[in-house]
Amino acid sequence: MDTAERLDLVTRHTTEVVTEDELRTLFEESDPSAYIGYAPTGEMHIGHFTTMRKLADFLRAGVDVTVLIADLHAHLDDNKSPFDLLDARSAYYETAIEGMIEAAGADPEDVEFVRGTDFQLDEEYTLEMYRMAAETTISRTQRAASEVVRESESPNLGGLIYPLMQTLDVKALDADIAYGGVDQRGIYMLSREILPDHGGESPICLFAPLLSGLSGGKMSASDEASKVNLTDSPDEVDEKIGQAYCPAGEVEENGVLEYLEHLVFPVLDVRDESFVVERPEEYGGDLTYESYDEVESDFVSGELHPADLKPSAAGAISDVIDPVRERLADEEDLLAEAYPEKYGAE
Repeated sequence: MDTAERLDLVTRHTTEVVTEDELRTLFEESDPSAYIGYAPTGEMHIGHFTTMRKLADFLRAGVDVTVLIADLHAHLDDNKSPFDLLDARSAYYETAIEGMIEAAGADPEDVEFVRGTDFQLDEEYTLEMYRMAAETTISRTQRAASEVVRESESPNLGGLIYPLMQTLDVKALDADIAYGGVDQRGIYMLSREILPDHGGESPICLFAPLLSGLSGGKMSASDEASKVNLTDSPDEVDEKIGQAYCPAGEVEENGVLEYLEHLVFPVLDVRDESFVVERPEEYGGDLTYESYDEVESDFVSGELHPADLKPSAAGAISDVIDPVRERLADEEDLLAEAYPEKYGAE
């Protein structure tokens, strides 16, 4: 695989690359390493899957991949995960992510998993964090974390430490590439700015898009109707997609189309399968699509109606998440231990 092919694999389905020239040079000079970090807070959902699916592209492009289960970060962000649940939630996140990587057509054994507590309490890391804290202003840190850490008029100190630790994680994990959702952009721009002063190098940054919610607007982790959970049954997926915001001919903030573009079609491509919309003969019969662009074109033109798209999209989405759903069903104690208020014994 030449540089152009590797570059295409790694950058496709991303919102921004900072910078593509740096990434091209990196591929020409070496086999790079990449990392993504997830703080084990709430349950993982399809928005996480669209981001994690990209790790399969990294692996195919010969990139070494590390997944950081950022357990300390989960507690620092306004105590979203109580300290006594960090181990259980970390175990659940690792299992769910392994399932997503496998469902995307890659081998989770090729990915290294680490937890923040494996290295973030080391003396060298801690001393560097204090140095960084002494040299970084509160306003700069708040601005960097504004899209990630829960904000309030009187924020906890943990939310200010959070982006500094995430910056040091790049160095500690020896990552050439920092990958995450586009909401992480502020933190990684801070990393590029200050990490060279703390013994590291400015990372190349790749940002994944954030999906729209099924009810329109931004996806909300607290709104069950706005997203598909990895444990949703086929009937639940069908119901959520059936009720989703999907106006005829409109692409903006259309979560159904975004699920197809960023998750379903990339997985179907790996499986060498097509997307089929079943339609009565009186309305033109079935439609077969080999690419997302074909779907969007027909949807915008009116050839493909939401009433026909939604059931087929729901079936395809359910099929894509099925391996993850089955993996979690086989280890149901993980959810009960990680989220006892929802799944624990009554």
